[in-house]
Amino acid sequence: MRYYRLSEQRIMRVLRHPHRVEEGIAPQTIAVMQSAGSQKHPYEIWVMYQTTSDKKKATSDKAKKIRVISAWRYPGKSPKRNPIPQEILQEIRELIK
Repeated sequence: MRYYRLSEQRIMRVLRHPHRVEEGIAPQTIAVMQSAGSQKHPYEIWVMYQTTSDKKKATSDKAKKIRVISAWRYPGKSPKRNPIPQEILQEIRELIK
């Protein structure tokens, strides 16, 4: 995060309100993106994370946690790939809030 000059609050903002959601390149991960910058110098902020469940509190819905794997800036505009189905996106949004 320090290398890309990204704060913890900016990462949380990308997680809560992504412009695009795709499958991560690592197994069982999700990548979210927000575009930033100016019209002349655009870039994207990407966050890759994984949802985990706490085995001690497995019966509760709040037992699921989000583990951020990586965050980076992508210069320009990246091509679109595999989108995540809407049902899974809705479940993830409920976990974040």
